[in-house]
Amino acid sequence: MSRTSTPHPGPVTADDVAHAVRLSVAALGGAPDADWGVRAGSLDWDCWETAEHLADDLFAYAAQLGPARPPLDTEVPFDWTRRRPGGPANVVFARREAGPAGLLQVLDASGALLVAMVRTTPQDTRAHHVFGLSDPAGFAAMGVVETLVHTQDIAEGLGLRWTPPDALCARALARLFPDAPRDGDPWRTLLWATGRGELPGRERLTSWRWNAEAG
Repeated sequence: MSRTSTPHPGPVTADDVAHAVRLSVAALGGAPDADWGVRAGSLDWDCWETAEHLADDLFAYAAQLGPARPPLDTEVPFDWTRRRPGGPANVVFARREAGPAGLLQVLDASGALLVAMVRTTPQDTRAHHVFGLSDPAGFAAMGVVETLVHTQDIAEGLGLRWTPPDALCARALARLFPDAPRDGDPWRTLLWATGRGELPGRERLTSWRWNAEAG
C-alpha cells in the first residue's frame, strides 16, 4: 500500500444496519408534529410514503435472505401494492392512525429484521437483487444506503438536520460504489453517488445505480 492510498474502511455489518436505523429513528422522531404529507426532498413521494418505502426496503432485503434456498433470479414473490398512482409499491405500510410514532416503530421493526438476517445468514449465501447477486454484507450495505439517503429525503421535507457518521458512509460507499471518489467527505460523496448532491470536479448524476454483486 502506498502512503497516499486510502485504506479500505472495512465491510458493512449487521451492527452498521442497526446503527443507521437507530440514528434515523432518533432524527426523524425530532419532528412529531410536522406535516408528513409534504414532499420528501427531490422525490415524488411525501415524507410518510418515503418512510414506508424505507421500511419496505429493509423488510424486503431481510426477506430475500430468508428462504432455505434464496432465489437467485427474482425477488421473493410478495404482492406489492400502491396506495395511490405514482406512490411506492410496498408490502409494508403503517396504519395512519398510529401517527409518526407508529410509522417510526414500523421502520425500526423492519430494520431489526434485516439486522437479524444479516447476523444469522452464512456469509457465503447469495440472493437476487436487481443490481447484482449479493451476499448478506451486500444486503446490509444496501440497507444502510437506503436508510441514510431516504432519511435525508425525509429530513429535508420536515426541516430537520441530518448528517450521518463518516465511517458508516465510507463503508457503504466502498461496498456498493467502488468507483466513487474516496478522498473527500464520505457523506457528500454518498449523496452525489445517489443523485442527491454536487461534488467538485464531477457532473451531477441524473441516473445512478450501485453494484450489489458479491465478490
